[in-house]
Amino acid sequence: MNNHDILVLYYSRYGATKELARLIAEGIESVPGVNARIRTVPSVSTVCEASEPSVPTDGAPYVEYSDLKDCIGLALGSPTRFGNMASPMKYFWDGSSSEWMGGSLIGKPACVFTSTGSMHGGQESTLLTMMIPLLHHGMMVLGLPYSEPDLMLSTTGGSPYGVTHHAHADGRAPISPEEARLSKSQGKRLALTALKLIA
Repeated sequence: MNNHDILVLYYSRYGATKELARLIAEGIESVPGVNARIRTVPSVSTVCEASEPSVPTDGAPYVEYSDLKDCIGLALGSPTRFGNMASPMKYFWDGSSSEWMGGSLIGKPACVFTSTGSMHGGQESTLLTMMIPLLHHGMMVLGLPYSEPDLMLSTTGGSPYGVTHHAHADGRAPISPEEARLSKSQGKRLALTALKLIA
């Protein structure tokens, strides 16, 4: 039997969101029958002539719109930019009209995650902005239930809307043990839900 793919799509500038994506993927792959397909988006340049290489120099491959059709679920992550998802991620979703028209994501489960430089840097509003295009695509958005004990224990991250991390201004604060456990739990919950929905 072939494993099903769950897309873990993220943008990361300093590495914290990338690490959350890795931990969520670990949680996904703890469920038999599921693979995590980790992808990222290229940066968006303010100079029209500048462009990213077609293949990233390191890290995950760039996402393709076909990845949306191929997956049975989606974990979406972005650092906070003034309480919103980062522009490279927004740019990707702004170009997804064909997938919206084709219903590629309708009925699939999704979750969201973020990292911020300050404790009150818009973590929850960023998670909410990432949910909006997913709801327009017909996805079913999963949060983190308070049955997760780390949601009450963490002093740096975690939200009923999804996994969060406080990376500090320099972006170098390590993922806390509570944040790591929440990330893995969110990935596992997404995978289990996705399998139930396709059964």
